[in-house]
Amino acid sequence: MTLGGCASYRPAPAAFNEAINKPYMLDAGDRIRLTVFEQEGITNTYSVDQAGYISVPLIGSVPARGKTLQQIEAEVAAKLRKGYLRDPDVAAEIDRYRPIFVMGEVGAAGQYSYVPGMTAQKAIAAAGGFTPRANQSDVDITRQFNGENLTGRVIISDQVLPGDTIYVRERFF
Repeated sequence: MTLGGCASYRPAPAAFNEAINKPYMLDAGDRIRLTVFEQEGITNTYSVDQAGYISVPLIGSVPARGKTLQQIEAEVAAKLRKGYLRDPDVAAEIDRYRPIFVMGEVGAAGQYSYVPGMTAQKAIAAAGGFTPRANQSDVDITRQFNGENLTGRVIISDQVLPGDTIYVRERFF
């Protein structure tokens, strides 16, 4: 005999937790700080647009979606070497991560700023905490990994990543 309430249970796929241990990949909504040594006109903060690009003076659009900060540094340096600077020294860092989204049985569902090391529990606290009807033991998280959306059920002490959508279900009494 199976329980109807368990039919929708989806444990997190193995690839789901792999994303936490991989280097951070940029995507739309991230903001990065590019520093080009002795080039104040290029040193600035750049947002990754919906198409996945940043627009840098002199060199134009640079693809950023799915790239690490080190890859962005290398690509910007390579483009600057082509007729603009002899030996550019480029550094990139995250200025602001893309937001997370919290839905379901929380005080104030919505979009919230991501903080490195954030857990589902901390995200729920930022969203006003659990409602009295909330299931407080685990949550569903939807995360993009290798171009596909994965949804899995995790305990509230699991880490979240930028762009994650956290759904707090209603508990059964």
